[in-house]
Amino acid sequence: MGKKKSKARRSAKRVVEDVSELLEAQVDLPEVLPVLPAKDIVAFPSVMMSLYVARPSSIEAVEWATAKDKLIFMVAQKSQESEDPAATDLHRIGVVANIVRTLKLTDGRYKVLLQGIIRARALRYTENGKFLNAKIESLLLRQPINLSAEDEVIVNRIRANLQVLVENEHLPEEMLLVTEEITDPAILTDVILAHYKLDPASAQPFLEELDPLRRLRLTDKLLTDNLNQFFISEKIKDKASHELTKGQREYYLREQMKQIQRELGDSEGSSDELALLKKSLLSAKLPPAAQTEADRQFKRLERMPSEASEYSLLRTYLEWMAELPWAKASKDKLDLKRAQTVLDEDHFGLEKAKERIVEYLSVRKLKPDSKGPILCFVGPPGVGKTSLGKSIARALGRSFVRMSLGGMRDEAEIRGHRRTYVGALPGRIVQCLRQASTNNPVFVLDELDKIGADFRGDPASALLEVLDPQQNTEFQDHYLGVSFDLSNVLFVATANTLDTIPDALLDRLEVIFISGYTTEEKLNICKRYLIPRQLKENGLFGKKIDFDNSALLFLIERYTREAGVRNLEREIGSLCRKIARKFAESKQLVRRVSPKTVQDLLGSTKFDPEQDEEQDAVGLARGLAWTVHGGEMMPVEVSVAKGTGQLALTGQLGNIMQESAQAAVFFARANAASLGLDADFHQKNDMHIHVPGGATPKDGPSAGITIAAALVSALSGRKVSRDYAMTGEITLRGAVLPVGGLKEKALAALRYGIKNVIIPFENIKDVEEVPKEQREKIKFIPVKHISEVLEMVLTGKPRVVRVQGKGKRRIKARPISAQA
Repeated sequence: MGKKKSKARRSAKRVVEDVSELLEAQVDLPEVLPVLPAKDIVAFPSVMMSLYVARPSSIEAVEWATAKDKLIFMVAQKSQESEDPAATDLHRIGVVANIVRTLKLTDGRYKVLLQGIIRARALRYTENGKFLNAKIESLLLRQPINLSAEDEVIVNRIRANLQVLVENEHLPEEMLLVTEEITDPAILTDVILAHYKLDPASAQPFLEELDPLRRLRLTDKLLTDNLNQFFISEKIKDKASHELTKGQREYYLREQMKQIQRELGDSEGSSDELALLKKSLLSAKLPPAAQTEADRQFKRLERMPSEASEYSLLRTYLEWMAELPWAKASKDKLDLKRAQTVLDEDHFGLEKAKERIVEYLSVRKLKPDSKGPILCFVGPPGVGKTSLGKSIARALGRSFVRMSLGGMRDEAEIRGHRRTYVGALPGRIVQCLRQASTNNPVFVLDELDKIGADFRGDPASALLEVLDPQQNTEFQDHYLGVSFDLSNVLFVATANTLDTIPDALLDRLEVIFISGYTTEEKLNICKRYLIPRQLKENGLFGKKIDFDNSALLFLIERYTREAGVRNLEREIGSLCRKIARKFAESKQLVRRVSPKTVQDLLGSTKFDPEQDEEQDAVGLARGLAWTVHGGEMMPVEVSVAKGTGQLALTGQLGNIMQESAQAAVFFARANAASLGLDADFHQKNDMHIHVPGGATPKDGPSAGITIAAALVSALSGRKVSRDYAMTGEITLRGAVLPVGGLKEKALAALRYGIKNVIIPFENIKDVEEVPKEQREKIKFIPVKHISEVLEMVLTGKPRVVRVQGKGKRRIKARPISAQA
């Protein structure tokens, strides 16, 4: 209400200022203005009015005035019966008005918004063939109004009478708010008379009264008479009400309300609809604060006519309140064995995620009122993060809802719009809860890392309240205006990376990393999930089509290159469609799918094995990289030519990777003697470090030892053994620091046929993350210093004896097997 009052006061103040500006600008009015006859309204100066224009002559006048100077002479008709008024049918005194805005409707009519400026008298009306024109003279009072003590008393009495009439709901509250800021008595009387809704015959004399002080007294008399009539009516009503019992009075009022609604044309079914809405609100079992707000708004709705603009908005709000699951919750299924079975049925692998869900169920079983965790599954696309949320819902026996956050930039998408906005709705959180029909669903917040921010707000900041167990018990949607308890919701977020998630939001999440699937895991997923699903979707279910393991491995390695299985399922679907088409056309069914069948149906392979150097090479070392699609082999090439010591870095290397290259060059310079290099090599040679695949941006510190090995190889002329792949960050002193993504990198090395992987010594603990079957095929070699790497990978006559730090004992490289 406070906002409404301040808005009305600002509106009144703006009206006065606008009129003052118009008066200053229009002191010399045009002698002739187009005429707009008013049938059922008398216009007053200083008042904004809206009306529909339907007569052809009036439409012509409005269009002409809008195109010229937006001024028009608005005057009332003497009789409302005249549909095409002539000059004799119009009063002489009217109002010069400014056309603020026009809107042409589909039926040809205009909706016109006018601002009254000053009184004017029509000296003569003339016809121009399309509409009436009037030669006018201004009736603007140019002398200031001096109020006597008596006049001041009248002004105060007018304001007091308005206050009484408004408080007793005899007049709208807006009338009091609009007049509160007006100090000019002439404008005050005009604004009161314009809002008083007098009939034209009663209002015209007030308009024609040019003396503002006399008009002030007439207005005072009008309000006083109206107030006396109101007091008499209230007195009679009070006497009558005492003669009725409580039941009779309620019956009388209901019947009176029904009769009024019939007279106004309201539908007879509206009362029945309100009764159903009231019943829905009661059955929703709202919390006390929400119930109080719903009751208050429902009382407003009952008193409001159904054709009022706010009626549908208020009713929609109450329907939202009634349909939300305030007290409705599904019962958790706390059978741990069943939950494990469901999770295993839906997903292959993902042991960490499954273990965490079973742990949550165990805690719920021992402590039913425990709060749910805020889980965040992080991993490359297609590894089953979202579908894992569905499996959690099925295991718990809860509803499942999903909300995509990708590209979201408006805070109102989370918190909702305030009801003052046109088309306001609750936020997506509340909408999804209504969709779930329970207050404890499994709620997946998809693509959390792709949320945005702009001038409309920061949705990530709004999520801080949603994902904080200490705050979300009183989550407040702007549309509802009351608190909703989100503590029973099991939120599950998904993301491809943590880099773009704000730290404050990340702090509220329990992160579970889901890395890419190995080839063997993809093979099992194909057999258990993808092939049966695609056979069913393509009409081949039950046809006994056998996919060879060799065919599936060929499909995995030659037609897809991803961490997940999304593209793999597309390729299987394409294969099934081609088999279905062949069967539909010729009735010949492919019973057995071999690698040759795959290539015949899908065409040329998309990813052939890279042609690696069959022999050891100078200046070429094989590094390992992590991407969102899994691990990849990343060869590093270094070439040296005579020059002036320039260093070129190509292959779209990021800042961190460029720094690693510079650190490797400086290490070689600082240790040139012990490495058997020319001490002035950096002055006599140009060095070019290149990482193939220039279209793909590359960054990160883990290529440090790879760059160093290739650089020393190129400078010394010694070859790098093709049997080793490596990953590790290098320092200026040659120390090897730990890196991430070891599992994916190790699997990439195995995929390319390399079984010796050099890793930082501190990454030994991460070897356990590599699946056992693949772990047994790889020899992991931990190192602490780059000298160990160079001793292993550089072939030919050894030149490297020792690096800087002669007094230090060099650590011998120690290979570790799967059991280490």
